[in-house]
Amino acid sequence: MSISTADVIITSPGRNFVTLKIVTSDGVVGWGDATLNGRELAAGSYLRDHVASALIGRDEDRIEDTWQYLYRGAYWRRGPVTMAAIAAVDMALWDIKAKKLGVPLYQLLGGASRDKLRVYAHASGNDYAALSQAIRGYVDEGYTAVRIQTGVPGLDSVYGVSATAKPGEKYDYEPAHRAADGSAATRPEEEDWDTPAYLRHVPSIFEKVREEFGPELRLLHDGHHRMSPIEAARLAKSLEPYDLLWLEDATPGEDQEAFRLIRQHSTTPLATGEVFNSVYDYQTLITERLIDYVRSAPTHTGGITAMKKLLDFADIYGIRSGLHGPTDVSPIGMAAALHIDLAIHNFGIQEYMPHSDLTLETFRTSYTFDRGFLHPGNNPGLGVELDEDLAGHHPYTAAYLPVNRLLDGTVHDW
Repeated sequence: MSISTADVIITSPGRNFVTLKIVTSDGVVGWGDATLNGRELAAGSYLRDHVASALIGRDEDRIEDTWQYLYRGAYWRRGPVTMAAIAAVDMALWDIKAKKLGVPLYQLLGGASRDKLRVYAHASGNDYAALSQAIRGYVDEGYTAVRIQTGVPGLDSVYGVSATAKPGEKYDYEPAHRAADGSAATRPEEEDWDTPAYLRHVPSIFEKVREEFGPELRLLHDGHHRMSPIEAARLAKSLEPYDLLWLEDATPGEDQEAFRLIRQHSTTPLATGEVFNSVYDYQTLITERLIDYVRSAPTHTGGITAMKKLLDFADIYGIRSGLHGPTDVSPIGMAAALHIDLAIHNFGIQEYMPHSDLTLETFRTSYTFDRGFLHPGNNPGLGVELDEDLAGHHPYTAAYLPVNRLLDGTVHDW
């Protein structure tokens, strides 16, 4: 048997997704996710114009060989576009193999290491009253872990904070902006940022959260790469009394040695990696134990094959998983993460931003949520199928993440 066709589908049921459909000569279909927020057409073109033709006629069972063929054979290695494309192929081939054997994918990764997967929710608010209400809603739903993001006094908007949700409404934050009328964006929006105000404000918010919700609720916070190493060390130290599960992306992750400075000043656990795309981005961080959680998504890190190797490497050093699970990873990519989570020994926690109803009509899923925990389901393969007819009704519409500027106008990390 061999690969017969490889087609790329870009659809936008509420937001943009890049999906690879591989069909074998005996009619088995495999699905892969290559979504790259704000650069979807680049990932789609890489797959359609450079990868798809190279797959035709290849043995679909040779997953490792195909991974190495695409990674090494292109000469230009790594990078988000390349690794998202490889990830899509890899997911689709694992999906096909598990379907042919009639088992859920996690059974091919060693079987289940646990019965369910703890997830964390995103709670945010421009002020503490709104934030508290959001947290309370998630606690009532059974969540035992919540990411805390807050507005900053003096700033009109803050990346990661929903300013539009009304009391009682589900948190539904989409950071990639379209035009005000919903049409395609032509360039990113720009937002102001003030690091000193942020550093003054955040510890007081966590103090209030702990006072209201007690010591048992697991709390997380995302710094979105905005701090210098010494600023990150200051924040990590100031948050120690509030016992965070982790402080994420405190400083730009590509400067791996910067994490040494944070470690010297604080015992707050650290997580990073959602903008990484290979094991080499983590090498120093893992071998020197400078982080506690790996934050990549299979979609952006070469797929299931590469992610499993990365997490096995991290396990040697006592580092756990905290895989990226935003709404700009499609349900296919989310399912891939859940199957890995269930199988690996060093699972930590899984990020979970539920997709919109429109997305879930287009991508039919078998994973389930119950009182703060997920399970990938027991359907053969990944357990996600794209409804191509519905996908065709939602054409690509350009959307971009915002760009941050300091108050003096300097472009800054978001």
